[in-house]
Amino acid sequence: MTRHGGKILVDQLQLHGVRRVFSVPGESFLAVLDGLIDSEIENIVCRHEGGAAMMAEATGKLTGTPGIAFVTRGPGASNASAGIHIAAQDSTPMILFVGQISRGHKDREAFQEVDYKSFFGSVAKWVAEIDDPARLPEYINRAFHTATSGRPGPVVLSLPEDMLSAASDIASRPPTAVSSAGVSRDQISEIVKRLDGAQRPLIVAGGSIWSIAAAKQLETLAQHLDVPVVTTFRRQDHIDNRSKYFAGDLGVGMNPTLANRLKNADLLLILGARFGDIATAGYTLVDPNNPAKQIIHVFPDPQEHGRVYRADLAITARADDIVSGLLAAKPKQKATPSNWTSSARADYEAWQVPQKTPGDVRMEAIVKWLSDTMSIDTIMTNGAGNYAAWLHRYFCFKSYGTQIAPTSGSMGYGFPAAIAAKIENPDKTVICFAGDGCFQMTLNELSTAKQYGVNVIVIVANNGRYGTIRMHQEKTYPGRVSGTDLANPDFVALARAYGGHGEYVEKTEDFAPAFERARASQLPSVIELRIDPEALATGMTLTQARNLGKKS
Repeated sequence: MTRHGGKILVDQLQLHGVRRVFSVPGESFLAVLDGLIDSEIENIVCRHEGGAAMMAEATGKLTGTPGIAFVTRGPGASNASAGIHIAAQDSTPMILFVGQISRGHKDREAFQEVDYKSFFGSVAKWVAEIDDPARLPEYINRAFHTATSGRPGPVVLSLPEDMLSAASDIASRPPTAVSSAGVSRDQISEIVKRLDGAQRPLIVAGGSIWSIAAAKQLETLAQHLDVPVVTTFRRQDHIDNRSKYFAGDLGVGMNPTLANRLKNADLLLILGARFGDIATAGYTLVDPNNPAKQIIHVFPDPQEHGRVYRADLAITARADDIVSGLLAAKPKQKATPSNWTSSARADYEAWQVPQKTPGDVRMEAIVKWLSDTMSIDTIMTNGAGNYAAWLHRYFCFKSYGTQIAPTSGSMGYGFPAAIAAKIENPDKTVICFAGDGCFQMTLNELSTAKQYGVNVIVIVANNGRYGTIRMHQEKTYPGRVSGTDLANPDFVALARAYGGHGEYVEKTEDFAPAFERARASQLPSVIELRIDPEALATGMTLTQARNLGKKS
């Protein structure tokens, strides 16, 4: 059967189980838009290519299969690059299809021409341009395999306009089955042996290849081994935080007692995480040149082993396979619980006690209310900013797949991610936490949410500034304010203008009823929290940051 390239591409996506793509339309891939008409694939049309790419990335996080985005050439691809960088640093499977100029116009700096291999080469796992419609099945099959094998990540495929409109009788190609490296008995035995010999071990869980089953198995394993579990930055849902074996997260602004515990541990079993600067406070807690502890590193890609830290035992495998293997080995449960584990949990629980911040709207109380009130499958998203520290510190994540946030620290991510999460999980409550600066980077996707009936709830912490940068500014150049104050819109009026629901909260006690009204509205909702500018971080006011800077 002869088909044009756009139809060949769409049919190949369906063979790979794609149910949804995110796009901003462009004339460079009209043939794909035509191919989507008669397919079963839903096309979510976004308002900005950055939003489309972030929605695709969030879908990859949620499903473990590549999220798909289509953008046009030149400016469209440039706008989408933020999503590619997130997928790269977060190890998320994703495929970005980019329209391209016609093949005969290459290397003439034609309208919107970009060399995508050079442009995306340093952030994507693989970048290619498809010059022949007969090779579309081949390239797409390889793209899916590359995006999901080893360490997952983003792939970019460039699609010349005339290639897509050209016809071919090439048959579709079935997907390649992806398999992971096996786990041997010797590897499991060696891990158990080293854990048994350790006095102060820590399990560090992270990475993108995880599941609800793995999270439950990890808790059971920690119980048998009597070892505390910590998670890496924005991977707090890798274990039920209510477990007495969970000891906190190695994130930005981590618990000081946990930082000290990481420093003093004599063995780290790192499961799935890359283990870099955020987890080690800029490599100060674990010195790459002298870790002063054993390191067992389990990671699905051998190229990661030894990149920063020398591992005493490096295992190329999926973390969940190692957890299953350790449980299958039936390690002996310790009869007497260790003080190391119980004290680690006690430190975490002490860190969870809300610390009062200035102003009539207290973020710690609001996050605690959400943590205590929401169902265990409620999905929380956020972008980047000091506001997220309250969520990280005080929200108790109880199930895997409920924390969708960028480990890359990308602003503007939370809202597109929330839209993708709600589309993927229409029966779950999806809440986006955003700062006033963060939200304004992608709030135009309110139009997308309204168009597709996506009733997410956005909680905007409005303190009139870029809070994180202001904190660093006050510490470094106290009192010399430059470029961090914001003139904000009326977020509630804006939500209503888009056809959504809006609420102001100026006192903590007003939040719960405002939230319930937002949820009852069944509309995309924005709850604007009027935050005191002094409330700069969970453990520091603006004045304290300035005084700290003056002392230094």
